[in-house]
Amino acid sequence: MMKLTVDLKNCYGINELVHEFDFSTTRSYAIYAPNGFMKTSFSKTFNDLAKGTETKDLIFTERVSNRIIQDDTGKDIAAESIFVVEPYNADFSSEKTSLLLVNSDVKEKYDNSLKDISDKQSILFSKLKQLSGLTGRNVTPESEILKIFGNKTLGELMESLEEEIKSGNESELSSIVYVEIFNDKTVGLLESGTIKEQIEDYINKYNELISKSDVLSKHFNHYSASTINKQLKDNGFFEAKHTVNLRTKDGMKEISSADELAEKIEDERKKILTDKDLSSRFDAIDKKIQNTDLRRFRDYLFDNQKILPHLKDFRQLQKKLWVSYLIDQKELYNQFLVAYRTNKITIEEAIEQAKSERTEWEEVVEAFNRRFTVPFKMSVSNQDDVILKGLQPSISFKFYDDDGEGDVQKDSLLTVLSQGERRALYILNILFEIETRRKQGITTILVIDDIADSFDYKNKYAIIEYLKDIASSGSFLCLFLTHNFDFYRCIGGRLGLKRECKLHASKIGRKLKLTQEKYQKNPFNHWKQNLTTSKFCISAIPFVRNLAEYCGLESEFLKLTSLLHIKADTDTITLDELCSIYKKILSDKQQLTLPPPEKLVIDLINEEAELVFQTQEEVVELEGKIVLSIAIRLVAERHMIRAINNEAFTNSITENQTIKLLQKYKELGVGDELSISTLEQVNLMTPENIHLNSFMYEPILDLGITHLKNLYSDVKQLP
Repeated sequence: MMKLTVDLKNCYGINELVHEFDFSTTRSYAIYAPNGFMKTSFSKTFNDLAKGTETKDLIFTERVSNRIIQDDTGKDIAAESIFVVEPYNADFSSEKTSLLLVNSDVKEKYDNSLKDISDKQSILFSKLKQLSGLTGRNVTPESEILKIFGNKTLGELMESLEEEIKSGNESELSSIVYVEIFNDKTVGLLESGTIKEQIEDYINKYNELISKSDVLSKHFNHYSASTINKQLKDNGFFEAKHTVNLRTKDGMKEISSADELAEKIEDERKKILTDKDLSSRFDAIDKKIQNTDLRRFRDYLFDNQKILPHLKDFRQLQKKLWVSYLIDQKELYNQFLVAYRTNKITIEEAIEQAKSERTEWEEVVEAFNRRFTVPFKMSVSNQDDVILKGLQPSISFKFYDDDGEGDVQKDSLLTVLSQGERRALYILNILFEIETRRKQGITTILVIDDIADSFDYKNKYAIIEYLKDIASSGSFLCLFLTHNFDFYRCIGGRLGLKRECKLHASKIGRKLKLTQEKYQKNPFNHWKQNLTTSKFCISAIPFVRNLAEYCGLESEFLKLTSLLHIKADTDTITLDELCSIYKKILSDKQQLTLPPPEKLVIDLINEEAELVFQTQEEVVELEGKIVLSIAIRLVAERHMIRAINNEAFTNSITENQTIKLLQKYKELGVGDELSISTLEQVNLMTPENIHLNSFMYEPILDLGITHLKNLYSDVKQLP
């Protein structure tokens, strides 16, 4: 992509903006825009495209929005090709954690593998839930089977039971409902040994009766016999005129039908279970279970006396029940086992890759710790889980000072972090996202909205170094938005941006424009070469006054001060006097003339201020803002001096004149609330703007011309 075309109408606060960004010779643009102009609306519009949502005007909802963001072929920019960095978003890290380092294809296979295992597990355990009766939330088939067998994972357990389940046959135990035998009340009873003796007596008598049976035995009970009968019947054994011989005490007995065999089996079962001695032994068990909570257990045992022989080793019975359920659901068990073994390989490969890429995560963290000046260092302790399981990163913090260092928990840390330090954490997560895109080779339009807010100068420069690295990586086309002129100027200088890549936002009516910055170097040189132009002549006054102060030229300093504050001689200073001062301080201006020499400087200030006030364009260059600021202060001070009406007090002020006049004004109560409010705004908005120092003119450039115009209008209306 060589060019980016942006055509926006009614997109949040942007009424109209058309601009083409040419990336054929550059990778970055810096855009300076005062607050309220377009930054947030611009970034939100791009963010809408990235998220696949519509853009609209939230205030004037009836207006039709139009969003065209295309490349040089007229093709719409793809959503995945845009990444918007907001000034601060505390929730950002929750969205991208699983993709920060691992290859997206591997991550997708990892997730799909887990899902395949999970799906097969859900189907299998849904059936086990029905068979076991464990339908509650606290105790599930999954948790119970792991507890009984003592395995760490279900996959490991299923593998360990493979031989037993594949070779096992259906058992009478599969019809037993686990929760009826094993619950909080019954397990306590079985563990206590209260009915142990009675169960052993029952088992001994049961085994005795089995041993005397004509058909059944300890290893061939009625369930086994019924199962064989069913298989013979289902496979047409008797229909083929085959017979079965049973060895009885009276000799061999021939059975020629399934019904006859079933009847014989049932007779033998009833003969055993209705035996008086066996029944008396069950009654002995019954007498030990008189507790109301255990009556359900007693009734279930009565209806299912086949369980009793197994209760001697009830721990083993628990395992047998689960195995019987799995044998009953052998097909679903096999499906789960195949899915687990197949996908386990992909999962292990993903984990190994995550571990091998761990150092790249650490490199980002180490670079952050190295560049940012914060009272702590950070590391990520659960990187594998973040990469593969999508968990939140567990960030460890270590605070340090001159006397030592100490670990601190995140919860405690968040209560003491400053706003700047919280933003530093946000920056780290942004860096992970950017590093991921860089590694994947995704060409990305990077829209960065005032990312350096709330940082001190050193950390601002750290951010700028990051931005420089990003811009030079070749994967990003950068649009840096800021309302902070100092940061804007630093971006332009550190990244070596060309003149055409440094843009200012301006408005004419409802139309927004991005125009090339006029003063890309020192503006004072331009003013000095054009002092005969009225606006440059006036805007140079604060600068030359500073020079007079630094050079110890007190007379000239006081004379220029009289043009920034109302003094006794303010209304008498002429252009000829101003010209003489300029020639004395600016050695290369000895031929300067400021016609007409007799014209009062105060009149020229008022005239130029009116011209700036009347302009329709919402971007006014620096000199215009300085002219308006000077005029605002002079009009405001003239009003206060007139209202105070104390010449001795006024003449005694030698410094901080505007502030002291306002204090006396409020003390005397000579103005109404509206007037005081206007004057306080004057005091807040103009002092730094017309005392230019080594930081030069960022404050006044950061101040929108609309604010100055409104304030100028207000002070002119003071009585």
